[in-house]
Amino acid sequence: MALIKGGRVADDTYVSVADDAALPNAPAIIVSLKRWQAEKAALSASNAAIGVLLPSDTSPDVLKDDLTRLSLVAIAFPTFRDGRGYSWARMLRTRLGFKGELRAVGQVFEDQAFFMSRVGFDSFEPAEGQDLAGFLRALHAFAHVYQPAADKRATILEERAKRGG
Repeated sequence: MALIKGGRVADDTYVSVADDAALPNAPAIIVSLKRWQAEKAALSASNAAIGVLLPSDTSPDVLKDDLTRLSLVAIAFPTFRDGRGYSWARMLRTRLGFKGELRAVGQVFEDQAFFMSRVGFDSFEPAEGQDLAGFLRALHAFAHVYQPAADKRATILEERAKRGG
């Protein structure tokens, strides 16, 4: 699967591990929320960087006490119509203060890329068949923004004030 990270196509250093699979000897793994909750102590004791896949129907509040132990939170988008992941991303970045990698996975399309980056996503697994060059261009689709967001870009009003206008 292709990965966009840091505004470019990148290799995925994380291995996704099924709930019933043995943990691989890998430097970074992604487990389900269910597995994280069941095996938190053992996973935390491993040398691997840990990522958790958060279902779209679950608030990230369930991870609030664990975020310092996680290097990645992947938020599932089971359908492009499901916008809860946007709220979860913003909540993770602003209210919960998550500093690790925040990844959008599932039905992730280029027309969503810019808006996903505004709420705090910094990596993406585009849906199968997406034009990666188009996805990268979409991340920078707009030069100016009107609303403050988790990406902390200056709004157009702030830019005008700096110019004295």
